[in-house]
Amino acid sequence: MSTQLLFYRQAIPVSQEKHASFSIDTRQDYSFASQVNSVPLTATEFPSAARDYVIVFAGKETPMPAAILGAQQDQNVFVSEDGRWEGRYIPAFVRRYPFVFSSNDDNSRFTLCIDQEFQGLNQDDRGEKLFDENGEKTSYLDKMLSFLSEYQTQYQRTQLFCEKLKELDLLEPMQAHITLPTGSQMSLTGFQVINRDRLKALDGDKLAELARTDALELAYLHLYSLNNFSVMVERAGKNSTRNN
Repeated sequence: MSTQLLFYRQAIPVSQEKHASFSIDTRQDYSFASQVNSVPLTATEFPSAARDYVIVFAGKETPMPAAILGAQQDQNVFVSEDGRWEGRYIPAFVRRYPFVFSSNDDNSRFTLCIDQEFQGLNQDDRGEKLFDENGEKTSYLDKMLSFLSEYQTQYQRTQLFCEKLKELDLLEPMQAHITLPTGSQMSLTGFQVINRDRLKALDGDKLAELARTDALELAYLHLYSLNNFSVMVERAGKNSTRNN
């Protein structure tokens, strides 16, 4: 599993000079995400995401949350053949596309970028314009800038949550061995989960601290979400049958 830019191909800074005549086709077609089997999550998304997805932790230094979307590396079982998102909740990482922030080396400055290869980026006035006739940002672009700013804030808060999990040694590697309804077998590796026994064994002060910061609730939402493996396997099985 990976938390790289996934479906972004050529992210470049948004500028009035380059994008004055461009619009974004905002019709909800999620085909761009049909070949990713996981996407990053922020902690604030846990209550909604835990209803549909398996939430795990991926990465080496400080593992960050991710939603598992498929049993195979290049398959998202929550995107239909016609590009509809079939989960009840759409992760913010997906909803922000084709926009993304780039940052300087010390993360003190962020620049709004757009995937230049996004199929909905057009000069035919389809959808929402990025700049008005005076060269000013439109309300749509301002809204997306605010959305990404909030996403970045939540990402940083999520880092603190994950650092606390690592500090308390609550994470452990896990492998998921999956048997599809067709009989084929596969394994998902490269992620970590919270060890329930270690969590329950924490002393009262540490548990109280986790409770005060809502980290304890997040931990149990993550553990609850592991029950969704069966949902994901069922969806993967339907996709496999359909493709065969």
